[in-house]
Amino acid sequence: MEKYILALDQGTSSSRAIVFDGHGQTKAVSQKEFTQIFPKPGWVEHNPMEIWSSQASVIAEAITSIDINGLNIAAIGITNQRETTIVWDAETGTPVYNAIVWQDRRTSEYCDSLKRDGRADLIRSKTGLIIDAYFSATKIRWILENVPGARQKAEEGKLRFGTVDTWLIWMLTRGEVHVTDVSNASRTMLFNIHTLGWDKELLKLFNIPESMMPQVKSSSEIYGYTKTTLFAHEVPIAGIAGDQQAALFGQMCTEPGSVKNTYGTGCFLLMNSGERPIMSSNNLLTTVAWKIGDTVNYALEGSIFVAGSVVQWLRDGLGIIKSSSEVEELAASVPDNGGVYFVPALTGLGAPHWDQYAKGSIYGLSRGSTAAHIARAALEGIAFQTMDIVNAMQKDAGVTLKELKVDGGASRNNLLMQFQADILGTSVIRPVVTETTALGAAYLAGLAVGYWESIDHIKSQWGVDTEFTPSAAQENVEELKKGWAEAIRRTLTDK
Repeated sequence: MEKYILALDQGTSSSRAIVFDGHGQTKAVSQKEFTQIFPKPGWVEHNPMEIWSSQASVIAEAITSIDINGLNIAAIGITNQRETTIVWDAETGTPVYNAIVWQDRRTSEYCDSLKRDGRADLIRSKTGLIIDAYFSATKIRWILENVPGARQKAEEGKLRFGTVDTWLIWMLTRGEVHVTDVSNASRTMLFNIHTLGWDKELLKLFNIPESMMPQVKSSSEIYGYTKTTLFAHEVPIAGIAGDQQAALFGQMCTEPGSVKNTYGTGCFLLMNSGERPIMSSNNLLTTVAWKIGDTVNYALEGSIFVAGSVVQWLRDGLGIIKSSSEVEELAASVPDNGGVYFVPALTGLGAPHWDQYAKGSIYGLSRGSTAAHIARAALEGIAFQTMDIVNAMQKDAGVTLKELKVDGGASRNNLLMQFQADILGTSVIRPVVTETTALGAAYLAGLAVGYWESIDHIKSQWGVDTEFTPSAAQENVEELKKGWAEAIRRTLTDK
């Protein structure tokens, strides 16, 4: 009987299930979007039950589309939107509040108060993170402080916290398993990346009972078995990694200094820094990449909050395109940006600026500016933000980038990828399989159950689809960089 690996890719806007074979090739894919909830400006929520139901339905669709069942699945790997925070009742499994999404800014003022109280160095030294509303800790605290009865239940040990990986495993095992992996734990602002455990001092600082927290495991081991009716037979759940770390692994960036960028809702650049964390001097995050066996790999990360979602905004907010796929053609209809720069700070600015009060800006408009110039500036803004992070990474790591591996939906945009190569002055490499996030989760699960014998075996499967090399005139590139620097200067707030 042929065996496969099932990867669950629970993202910010959709849930997906992908079936991979032993060659790392996609055999079946199912995807379902779910509701984005915006209760107030700057607030972003999801319904945890809808996350689960959408994920369950795509699992069923994917496996039935190729007529397989649980017996054909060697293992399940899970990758997920990170930092998104779910708190539920341990006895009933019912969420006490909606999931607070990583993009949510409701705790920004509390984050400011932590900075004023001089907590930044403490948090940075333990977690590798910058104080920001992005991470889970302040979201958990908000739920405990604002949901009636939540604080008391938490103190009584009756509530559970999880990022989305933890929630899915809880649902798949019918509440038997409450776990996460080191990569997701390292995004909570409560996890000590040196001791690899929940930090009691930080739990006390945020007033979060330790009884809420999941057990932290490696990224590649059997955590438990499915108990759901989705599968007639128990299937091992054997791989977990946050989406960006999973993509780093899926891109086979297993050597120190190797870098990937995922162009999704946001953009996330990760550099494998090896078995020792590099603490950034340039406003990047230090995070755990993965743990396999006894070996931990760390990464430097730069997070861009708005990347692919700027194209959605062009479609839904401005109405200058009818579908996201039209943006490349519109942008390519003009030879350059016409002096227009788009800083897409629609939910603040992430690395390396970390300005949570910044607002999006379009700079350099004239009477000659058209929708095409704005579309082109939006795409270029994604590449410019990536350039700012690459520059910071090179300073921190003391290395010069040789190549950038790319994945995610917007990596299929050839205009954007060529501009990225031009502005970085380095090769941009798009692999044959761009589903690297799901593939990374599949690889981690497969390694745990012996489906793939080694990382070297997996590396032999990685193949290049397209390599984009710099072709723009250097003086044009320098002029563009100057324009971007000015646009950023005008966008940053004084707060």
